[in-house]
Amino acid sequence: MRLVLDTDVMAAAFRNDRGASRQLLLAALNRKVTLLMSVPLMLEYEAVLPRPEQLEHMGLTAQDTNALLDAIAEVIEPVTLRFLWRPQLQDPGDEIVLETAVNGRAPHSTRGI
Repeated sequence: MRLVLDTDVMAAAFRNDRGASRQLLLAALNRKVTLLMSVPLMLEYEAVLPRPEQLEHMGLTAQDTNALLDAIAEVIEPVTLRFLWRPQLQDPGDEIVLETAVNGRAPHSTRGI
């Protein structure tokens, strides 16, 4: 399975060790699924996840978060954005996720997880 995790899904995975988001992240870290990543999406993770309000909710330090992002970077499949799909979505912040998914040939369904 090839998947892309939106920043809010990644934040939820960092916050809740029992949620579905955490299970998707663990599956990616264990190479059971392929986590697709574009440069803009990783930059968004790096900008959002270490924010003080995020760290407080996650119960992590900036160093912990950066270590997790480094671990994620080790297992991702890089995606080059050859085609931009803007504007397509009501939330412009989700365009990065759409572009990564389309350019990375992610499936349109997550059935079977």
